[in-house]
Amino acid sequence: MQKVHWGLIGCGDISRKRVAPALRDAPRSELQAVARAQAELAEEFAQEFGAARHSADWRELSADPEIDAVYIATPVDLHAEQTAAAAQAGKHVLCEKPMALTTEECDQVSTACAAAGVKLGIAYYRRFYPVLDRIKEIIASGDVGQPVMAHINCFETFNPEPGEPRHWLIEKARSGGGPMMDFGCHRIEVLLNLLGPIDRTLAFTDQVRLKRDVEDTAGAFFRFESGAHATLLVSHAAFESQDTLDIFCGKGSLHVPVLNEGRLRIVTSDGERAESHPPHANLHQPLVEDFVSALIYSA
Repeated sequence: MQKVHWGLIGCGDISRKRVAPALRDAPRSELQAVARAQAELAEEFAQEFGAARHSADWRELSADPEIDAVYIATPVDLHAEQTAAAAQAGKHVLCEKPMALTTEECDQVSTACAAAGVKLGIAYYRRFYPVLDRIKEIIASGDVGQPVMAHINCFETFNPEPGEPRHWLIEKARSGGGPMMDFGCHRIEVLLNLLGPIDRTLAFTDQVRLKRDVEDTAGAFFRFESGAHATLLVSHAAFESQDTLDIFCGKGSLHVPVLNEGRLRIVTSDGERAESHPPHANLHQPLVEDFVSALIYSA
């Protein structure tokens, strides 16, 4: 495979801001076709990003023989069906998070992709943040000692009205849950990346302030196989926005005040120092480039 020809299913806000530009601009990558339920909007989107074809039927795109891989950027309740269908059509799949609504659906998707011999990726783009690579490097060096505990806060005010484009995110049948399913899962992936496998989890979800179909606030406590502990708090109901990561180790600590910015404060017995490791301007670009490389060099 010399180039990956992509089909994009779902042309919403994130696709326009990040996904479509990444599929179009990544080396050895080409955005070939897009699918959106509203045909006129699919055509407009295809023209905007230079895709040769468009369709109102995602099944048609999945069956397109000129497509090598499909990026799925639809609501969560569609992920399992669309991923399995694309896999059965012989397409590699990069799917937005979370992978599916339930663990059973996740297992079905994994089985379908394995049976079809195609690669499956989930869009946890923070895996490619330079600041997280730097934290792993510092921990591996021993400079701050063994991680003992970590804490993440992730808060934003979010409660869209019915009829707004993102209202599906607070409809349980479509999203699976509130802030933990939406952006908390990203932070769980960050903790797994930095601290390794989780041994045990305790979690709570509540409607503290917003009475709606899903929780507005959730918290989880993790114990890792290493013995380290971590807490994760997420909310759609808090006034103050936060996006923090703090890791406390045996000989020092690591602090990221805004994860999406990449500033890092390192505390050791020698004092404090600051570093900056900002992410790519298009947060999805490294994710797409990594998936493209995996397809090309494994072909």
